[in-house]
Amino acid sequence: MTTDPAAPKPLVANEGIKTASRHLRGNLKAEIADTSTMTVSADSEQLTKFHGLYQQDDRDQRIALRKAGKDKAYSFMLRVRLPGGKATPQQWLTLDKLADELCSPSLRLTTRQTFQFHGVVKGNVKPLVQGMHQVLLDSIAACGDVNRNVMAPVNPEQSPALEQVYQDAKNWSDYALPKTRAYHEIWLDEELVAGGEPESEPMYGSTYLPRKFKTGFAVPPTNDVDVYSQDLGYIAIVEDGKLLGYNVTVGGGLGMSHGNEETFPRLADTLGFIPRDAVNKIGEAVLTTQRDFGDRTNRKHARLKYTIEDRGVAWFKAEVEKRSGVTFGPAREAGFKTIQDPHGWHKNADGSWFYGLHILSGRIVDRAGWPMKTALREIAQMHRGDFRLTPSQNVTISGVSEKEKPVIEAILARYGLDKENDHSGVRLNALSCVALPTCGLALAESERALPDILARFETVLDEAGLHDDAISLRVTGCPNGCARPYLAEIGFVGKAPNKYALYLGASYTGTRLNRLVSPSITIEDAVKLLEPVIKRYAKERNDGERFGDFCERVILPSDATFHKVGTGGLVPAAAPKPAAPTA
Repeated sequence: MTTDPAAPKPLVANEGIKTASRHLRGNLKAEIADTSTMTVSADSEQLTKFHGLYQQDDRDQRIALRKAGKDKAYSFMLRVRLPGGKATPQQWLTLDKLADELCSPSLRLTTRQTFQFHGVVKGNVKPLVQGMHQVLLDSIAACGDVNRNVMAPVNPEQSPALEQVYQDAKNWSDYALPKTRAYHEIWLDEELVAGGEPESEPMYGSTYLPRKFKTGFAVPPTNDVDVYSQDLGYIAIVEDGKLLGYNVTVGGGLGMSHGNEETFPRLADTLGFIPRDAVNKIGEAVLTTQRDFGDRTNRKHARLKYTIEDRGVAWFKAEVEKRSGVTFGPAREAGFKTIQDPHGWHKNADGSWFYGLHILSGRIVDRAGWPMKTALREIAQMHRGDFRLTPSQNVTISGVSEKEKPVIEAILARYGLDKENDHSGVRLNALSCVALPTCGLALAESERALPDILARFETVLDEAGLHDDAISLRVTGCPNGCARPYLAEIGFVGKAPNKYALYLGASYTGTRLNRLVSPSITIEDAVKLLEPVIKRYAKERNDGERFGDFCERVILPSDATFHKVGTGGLVPAAAPKPAAPTA
């Protein structure tokens, strides 16, 4: 029997799971209460993502446990919903305490401005969520096929316009939350009310979105949120200190699969300008258009970027205008100059201070000679402002008064953290994902490999006189792009144990993707490959030219794949020999 090519494709299994879940309830309540096993069923594993949870196991222990005839070392990762990365000192202290008592003792700051807990065994998930609830924090929609944690610039105290942008980001995050009470029933023991109105999801429907959906707000000249990598982006237009509105971007996304040319990273398109009061209307129209037209038959083709790629920007813009009742104006001029977080002390427009603290890979933990977790706990105990998590996995201690400033300075100095910002330009701009041992998708190391990778490149950069130059280097353990590697001037994407795909030449400001240089290479060989390029850059760059721009202009003049070292830098791989003529 042949298949009719015109017949509709079957939906992926996730769609059936969502449909049958009764708005994300499924059998989760009973399965979480079952302590006879450390896991949940495959269907429930998909639903936990909507509640901010990923089921994982410690891959470092897999072989030993298998040889011993034991099951995998299962646990959960829980991600907090934290719009714009804002946390109060009391919230910080509570999360710090919960990490010590219920999880891996470390706190992990993500590239989406929030916290992750790792090593949460099944019996501790509910106490963890309830502990977070006590300080008005939750993990609703931190993962799953919904609008996820909304990103926004940190330190809004710097100007009234920045504060307005933060409020717009927070309002959109709240507006786009799923309306189901499943989270409250399963984790907070809220009773299901019988006999009331049937529960509905006016924005999401019963099957939510085809895939995850990410939103970011950016304020030029800083593109710290990598706005063009977002499904939905708002670029603030500020003139004379006043927020006029936003340029709206759609269709960004960086996930892909090795060897699958139908998947690819994509930068967002700009639809036009809107006034500030249209943010939620446009957001809802973009989200529901993707809900109705996104691909539910192939999860690798389900992101908004593919919907726009298939149907065209003009079609998408018209559909959003029709649904929202808002007509886009011409995009306003908006230029970006940097992605780097401000480090050290800075004074705000309101007279307060903030301190930007660099945290490599966002890992907050006490190590010998490096008690960062203890130091930040001590600061939280006396601080009256906020903590702001940045898109680059750092933290700023915000809203510091003149009276508090010397006290915080003394704490930082006592624990040696006043030296954490005295690093090379490449280290201050580096990102990594968690990868091994907990991420089930990781093909290679990332966070654990980053210190060695940076040390190797710093040696070359120092010899070239480039110690202080801001160069973006990002590493991920797989091609899904959690640390946004395709927007790095030097990007490493895990391919296999100790092997990475190497990418080069993105714009430092996040406005141009990089290109594949080697499909599979070790870090040692990558450093050898790039050493002559770095030295050429030091000698031949134009005034103010960034490393990625230099590579695009001089090193990568064609679409060829490069993987050899020549005396002048990279040289193209040899062209394949033509096939022998057939008889």
